[in-house]
Amino acid sequence: MASIPQDAIEFPISDRVFLEPHLPPKDGSTRSPDKPFTTLTFATSLDSSLALSPGARTVLSGPQSKAMTHYLRSRHDGILVGVGTAVADNPGLNCRIVGVGGYGGSGDLEGQPRPVVIDPAARWDYSEESKLFQLCRQGRGRAPWIITARRDLPVEKQALLQKYGGRFISLDMSVEEVSEGGKEAGHHRINWNDLLVVLRSNGLRSVMVEGGGHVINTLLEPSSMPLIDRGVVVSPARRFDESGQPVSAARLANVKWYPFGEDVVLCGKVKV
Repeated sequence: MASIPQDAIEFPISDRVFLEPHLPPKDGSTRSPDKPFTTLTFATSLDSSLALSPGARTVLSGPQSKAMTHYLRSRHDGILVGVGTAVADNPGLNCRIVGVGGYGGSGDLEGQPRPVVIDPAARWDYSEESKLFQLCRQGRGRAPWIITARRDLPVEKQALLQKYGGRFISLDMSVEEVSEGGKEAGHHRINWNDLLVVLRSNGLRSVMVEGGGHVINTLLEPSSMPLIDRGVVVSPARRFDESGQPVSAARLANVKWYPFGEDVVLCGKVKV
């Protein structure tokens, strides 16, 4: 039995029961054989904010729901975030539940999810001291896969990823023009169907999408919502019906609310 790090988290079996219907099947089966089971999860404040301001690191979850998040990570093969989250938070993107690989488990990385970072322009300036790689050296996490549209990747970035067992994965992404503060800017458009197919072809049978706001909102657009197996509602772009009247951007089926310590957890299936 490996030693248990001080930052390990306990999540009692009694607290796991309500989550089971919302988790990937333990036999690894999925609705679509070419895509992973996809869970969308995130925390918001009472005023429905994901962060204090764009790009600002913000702690929203209480200790019990934080432990729940780490347990959810242990039940997925991959954990996905956007580059904005990687830049703002310097995240570990691992699982700290006692008994998972690196936290008192067998000594290997069993139960540790594969971090996946969507970084179209390869702008994440990670280094040896990034938390992800510190955890790799400590045997408590996996190196990330970085999804990018850029072809001329810096050699030193590739070398650092490969050193720890990570890699870049190329994916074609179109660029759409958007208006920001009166100025035109180009954003890479995520094709979630293509992205999920790529992740499944690389061995991920389940993936947990954690953020940030841009990633969540694009996944909750009408064209992408059918790809979500389990999730909750945030505030994607406003939708309108054929007559121009505003309609709900996303609705849930089989909704259940669970009081959980300082927080309330909402689970459901995205309704399309």
